[in-house]
Amino acid sequence: MRVRLMVLLILMFSATATPAQVSIGTNLESYPNLVPIPVPGSPVYYAPQVASNYFFYDGLYWVYQGDDWYASSWYNGPWGLVARDVVPVYVLRIPVRFYRKPPAHFEGWERNAPPQWGQHWGAGWEQQRRGWNSRDRRAAPSLAILPAYQRKYSGDRYPQVAEQRVLHGRKYGYQPEDAAVQEHYQQQKLLNAKGKRS
Repeated sequence: MRVRLMVLLILMFSATATPAQVSIGTNLESYPNLVPIPVPGSPVYYAPQVASNYFFYDGLYWVYQGDDWYASSWYNGPWGLVARDVVPVYVLRIPVRFYRKPPAHFEGWERNAPPQWGQHWGAGWEQQRRGWNSRDRRAAPSLAILPAYQRKYSGDRYPQVAEQRVLHGRKYGYQPEDAAVQEHYQQQKLLNAKGKRS
């Protein structure tokens, strides 16, 4: 219950037009080329041509910058800060080699393994997220369908938040599986109370 409340509060701030939305310096001119991370059991895409740690998982874009994670339902934001305690495990498990702009503290870490988040963020985080790196490839979700309709929106055509919600609701039929992503969708009113498209 405590984790669900924390997810709800964090994602509530990331889903509304409030000061919690931040500019993270990732400003793309157009929709990025996203390719699946070629690791068995990984349901995550990355953007090899984007000069940042830019990913797509379960219907949301994810950026790791300045030792923080940010998420958005649109490729160029607005971005909401996501607490370390609720970042989905599949995002945390992205191997070091897929970070296009790895931070200095990644140096010396195994390139084909996930970052050593417990070592970096400390024992308290590791205890709360116990088992985050335990893999069961049979339980991994499938890759989400990419919201390719967003390719039409770049530059001056990139929509404001209210229009983003309307377009996303009409044009993107994917249903998220991860609890944190579902909470984000609920907060943005991208799903109605029954879990169907509005």
